[in-house]
Amino acid sequence: MIIDAHAHTIAPNSWGRYQGQLLHSRGAHGPGEFQVSDDEIAATLTRPVFGGGSLIEQMEKVGTDMQLMSPRPISMSHHEKPERIVHWYIEAINDVIAKQCALRPDKFRGVAGLPQNAGVSPANSVEELERCVKELGFVGCLLNPDPSEGFSEAPPGLGDEYWYPLYEKMVELDVPALVHSTQCGQARVPYTLHFINEESIAIISLLTSRVFLDFPTLKLVISHGGGAIPYQIGRFRAFYMRRNRRVMDDEPFEVSLRRLYFETCLYSKEALELLIKVVGPDRCLFGAERPGTGSEIDPETGLWMDDIKPLIDDIEWLTDAERKMIYEDNAKAVHNLKDLP
Repeated sequence: MIIDAHAHTIAPNSWGRYQGQLLHSRGAHGPGEFQVSDDEIAATLTRPVFGGGSLIEQMEKVGTDMQLMSPRPISMSHHEKPERIVHWYIEAINDVIAKQCALRPDKFRGVAGLPQNAGVSPANSVEELERCVKELGFVGCLLNPDPSEGFSEAPPGLGDEYWYPLYEKMVELDVPALVHSTQCGQARVPYTLHFINEESIAIISLLTSRVFLDFPTLKLVISHGGGAIPYQIGRFRAFYMRRNRRVMDDEPFEVSLRRLYFETCLYSKEALELLIKVVGPDRCLFGAERPGTGSEIDPETGLWMDDIKPLIDDIEWLTDAERKMIYEDNAKAVHNLKDLP
């Protein structure tokens, strides 16, 4: 079974209109009523997207059996004010995902967007996480390490106690977070580079903090192969050896790194090989984000760049058991997918 742990929903047009209305009015008229028909929800899964076929067709073409579906981060607009409008449109998109999952439970499981907001405690997102897990049956959440999105002062790093209310609820519910930034208001930083920067900051902040001492069962999956860190591990091994940098006893950096999980949303065999060698196949979850940023045809091969499974299949030194870990076993364990065969 192939489980894509990094997948984003195709939102109906009605959700975009609803979000636009809230942003225009700034919530002056309340949340209003978000209405979307079952037919419109079904159409999101069958219309052509990102230059290819429908979402379902693209999954089947590359052999993906299931996607863990979350909101598209670029649309979450966590910096917008007042805070209440972010809650309303994030709740609406989570409801859309729940309906998509109900229509195709054989293809999708829900991953919650959190109504994070610039300058606001992560505790304000806890209620929506609980609703999504307990009422909608979601199996994880997206965690944005910088809801300011570059428009205002960034919050403390993920190693700070500022984030503890959210970690406490994640541990209580036994759900993981996919660490994934959103848009970036700084013109000099393209959003796709912003993602890599934020993932790198998140890892170093976490591993130089008490987070995994205080929350030893916390499950965090780092997007896009861990930002820059697994590919600069020598530099950070040295950094970690310096006085007062290492919090977790005498644990080497490469051991601390394995307290995290990583998904494989990398578009080259070389990068995938290095990631798996550095963190181990038991810490990698298959992730492709198809369709998404990588949905471009490689002019050298004529293949879709986000068709990642053939790249992993082509890594000669991986055993069949290790590939199975990456493709399904790790996702099932991290996300508690106990109902799957």
